[in-house]
Amino acid sequence: MEKLIPDNELVLLAKAGNEQALGALVNRHLSLVYGACLRYLRNQDEAEDAVQETFVKVWRHLKKIDPQKNFKAWVMEIAKNTCLDILKKKQAVPLSAFEDEAGFNYLAESLVSADQSPAEAAEQSILKRVLNSALDKLSPAYQKVLSLYYQEGLNFREISETLHEPLHTIKSRHRRAVINLRLILGQNNF
Repeated sequence: MEKLIPDNELVLLAKAGNEQALGALVNRHLSLVYGACLRYLRNQDEAEDAVQETFVKVWRHLKKIDPQKNFKAWVMEIAKNTCLDILKKKQAVPLSAFEDEAGFNYLAESLVSADQSPAEAAEQSILKRVLNSALDKLSPAYQKVLSLYYQEGLNFREISETLHEPLHTIKSRHRRAVINLRLILGQNNF
């Protein structure tokens, strides 16, 4: 079984000009970055462009990264910022702009997965609205930690490095966010 070289060692090798080390870093994190870009952009072509642009930025700024810092958190931050830049350039219309006065979103309701029954799609839509409503009631700091953990797939240490906050603060914020979310969902005041 081949030994897996840690990211920080690959970063050192890549900084020294080793193209294979850079290729290994790209291959190791490609699917994670693509998944994050696809979640942000909701478009395969744009996500692929964002991934390419992300790794070009990684290559350009590789000399600046501290090998002791978490490469995964760094590359995910670059990917997120790249996606946000793409969204800003598009001046995208928010999905909420398609809601009527009662909060019903005709566009979102029409984007049902073909592999779901109408009942499953309706239930999923209701659950999504309930969860989004509950998440909106949380503070932005709590929302950010939950998003990075559950949507971006970062662990607590990576979130700590991304947000430049102590690890114990991130763990505590996550715990309080989950407790608050449970309380909000338990109240059913939507």
